Amino acid sequence: MASAASSLPLLVSSLLLALFALGAHADVKRYQFDIVMSNVSRLCHEKAMVTVNGSYPGPTIYAREGDRVIVNVTNHVKHNMTIHWHGLKQRRNGWADGPAYVTQCPIGSGGSYVYDFNVTRQRGTLWWHAHIAWMRATVHGAIVILPAAGVPYPFPKPDDEAEIVLGEWWHADVETVERQGSMLGMAPNMSDAHTINGKPGPLVPFCSEKHTYALQVKSGKTYLLRIINAAVNDELFFSIAGHNMTVVEIDATYTKPFAASTVQLSPGQTMNVLVSADQSPGRYFMVAKPFNDVPIPADNKTATAILQYAGVPTSVVPALPQTMPATNSTGSVAAFHDKLRSLNSPRYPADVPLAVDRHLLYTIGLNIDPCETCLNRSRLAASLNNITFVMPRTALLQAHYYGQKGVFAADFPDRPPARFNYTGVPLTAGLGTSLGTRLSKIAYNATVELVLQDTNLLSVESHPFHLHGYNFFVVGRGVGNFDPAKDPAKYNLVDPPERNTVGVPAGGWTAIRFRADNPGVWFLHCHLEVHTSWGLKMAFLVEDGSGPDESVLPPPKDLPKC
Repeated sequence: MASAASSLPLLVSSLLLALFALGAHADVKRYQFDIVMSNVSRLCHEKAMVTVNGSYPGPTIYAREGDRVIVNVTNHVKHNMTIHWHGLKQRRNGWADGPAYVTQCPIGSGGSYVYDFNVTRQRGTLWWHAHIAWMRATVHGAIVILPAAGVPYPFPKPDDEAEIVLGEWWHADVETVERQGSMLGMAPNMSDAHTINGKPGPLVPFCSEKHTYALQVKSGKTYLLRIINAAVNDELFFSIAGHNMTVVEIDATYTKPFAASTVQLSPGQTMNVLVSADQSPGRYFMVAKPFNDVPIPADNKTATAILQYAGVPTSVVPALPQTMPATNSTGSVAAFHDKLRSLNSPRYPADVPLAVDRHLLYTIGLNIDPCETCLNRSRLAASLNNITFVMPRTALLQAHYYGQKGVFAADFPDRPPARFNYTGVPLTAGLGTSLGTRLSKIAYNATVELVLQDTNLLSVESHPFHLHGYNFFVVGRGVGNFDPAKDPAKYNLVDPPERNTVGVPAGGWTAIRFRADNPGVWFLHCHLEVHTSWGLKMAFLVEDGSGPDESVLPPPKDLPKC
């Protein structure tokens, strides 16, 4: 018989193995994404379009906080492809971030690439999408990150949950739509319908009855809806007839709960809401409609889905929301965003940078550049600090990591080249831009305040900006020109909303703060795809630190080549 002393190491070893076995099944989540052409029909129109695994929207990624996620993407179509895991911070691992020619070269036809990343200190709803040209119109899906095992939600546990993906549908091939607009030098055609989980709903005529998403609920139960605005170019309102929603999370960060009859999301944003099935059993429309407060054309069609109480016949006509904001209701949008606050609890603190190392001001412009081959000998363009970003043909992160010269310049200006009344009378002359692949170099661990200022070049317009690799705190926003002498005194530095995508109001400004503690090259761009394709983008080059965990990881062996 073995002695107690000799058995102790075996016992400890056995316990460790048992604990590992209990947790191992949840530690690594593996997915296969096959990029394929699929025939999809909506509104009496069938077309072949790019999808993941043949589904539209694509499959949901499920993981827990702390998991490792491995997604093998195989490209079976003629188009180049990349996938971006929107909102995941990719600590030191920009190789898994996905924007084409920023952190990787695209996956060519017939090629594969493994996205391998950890979900660290994040939980909630995010999403994934193609990040090349306009492919995200059809290549997108939800990411659901559950809290770590045994960790409860900081709100009442729902009885069930569902993903609500808001999107847009074009009858034509979206790549053709974008190319036609580019060739003409004009805005491309707007979408033909909005969708909820890929379906426009019965209020849109032409074959739409069978293309309606229905969510069945039981009286007395509470549901967590994970809402994602995957639209390409439109900000959207969302409402449920007869039911209030309680907002509990935005962009995978918990918020102080508050009730709302209508919520608003810009493209790229996510939001979790609780809905109680506490009304008379029936059928109730869920509605998505655009928010557009400037005289620029937008798809004004309303998408609908149905909240279906169990046991109610489908012959019952669904109820419509009694009141929803007008399409141009700037006031209701501002009031809604004023209510958003970080939870800022002991477990989930709001670590807002109070001292700032770098103060940045970026003006947002819609511009007109010369174009000899375009219809009017000119082309619509867009800029930050009057620079229209030119995408390189070598990925920026690769060029930075290997010290490759001539791919970019690290001299993006901290301020616009000229001061003027940014939101005064429309400026319609002298709208040409400077072209360049210019990055802003940021020291590791520096604290950054960036003010995004809309301008009235051609027209004011709202812009949702997404920063890769980081969350940031939205410390302030306002209408008109940002005043550095007065506006910072009104900042919320206690519990501001924490996001990865933020709206800049038309004719106004938004101030964000973040700590540059994630080394690499990180894209900042408008999430209206039409503006991104016109050059409304740039990138931060965050330098390595001095510690062992403060530098960019080596690239994977299967990183695609340009």
